[in-house]
Amino acid sequence: MKQKLITGRGFTLVELLVDIVIIAALAGLTAPMVIRQRKKADQTEAVNNAKQIGIAMFEFENGYGSFPDSTTGDQVTENTGTTLTFAGGQSNDFFRQLMAAEIAPSEAMFYAKANYTKKPDNVFNTSTSALAAGEVGFGYIMNGTTAFSTSGNPSRPIVAAPLAGSTTQAADGTFDVDMYDSKAVVLRVDNSVQSLNVLKTSKQAQVGGGKTLLQSGADTVWGTDATPTMVAPSPK
Repeated sequence: MKQKLITGRGFTLVELLVDIVIIAALAGLTAPMVIRQRKKADQTEAVNNAKQIGIAMFEFENGYGSFPDSTTGDQVTENTGTTLTFAGGQSNDFFRQLMAAEIAPSEAMFYAKANYTKKPDNVFNTSTSALAAGEVGFGYIMNGTTAFSTSGNPSRPIVAAPLAGSTTQAADGTFDVDMYDSKAVVLRVDNSVQSLNVLKTSKQAQVGGGKTLLQSGADTVWGTDATPTMVAPSPK
């Protein structure tokens, strides 16, 4: 019995090229949307982690009288007998107090996607491993060299991300405009978290009225009695 041979016409070169062009065009249209969605997801993760930091900061203040600074570091060491150290002057060092005081249960809450970060490994039994370089994405805003507390203006920012790459830029309050699509995630003393617009030219976060995040003065949340200083995290 003869079998019927089924044949089909293959793609011509022209048809194949047309298909390639269509696929490339569709990829070009969807790629920006995918990138925006990824940046939004990174921003959402930073917002959620900032809220967790805020809860930990409140609990820390209840036990030590203020948010972390050099004075509370001595108290944490005395109270807990921890071998972790807090010297170094970067946000990692101050946030490490929250871990030593057994208030922050994981390194993951200090992570925010940035050019200077890596995913935390949740190994924190030594000073070299606890919130090591690159495992913290947030800058810490202090009053000069001392910490703010809830006794001041509740609208004052205390934590922010993603900062610009260098320590000098971070101290100036400049942000990475590309990481979260021109947004800065900011935690305030009252534990509210906002996503502020960042100008692409100055890389400064805008707080309204033409003011920037660290701009002080009588008509700002800082008033005339505070010296807001951004303490940068240690980069990877």
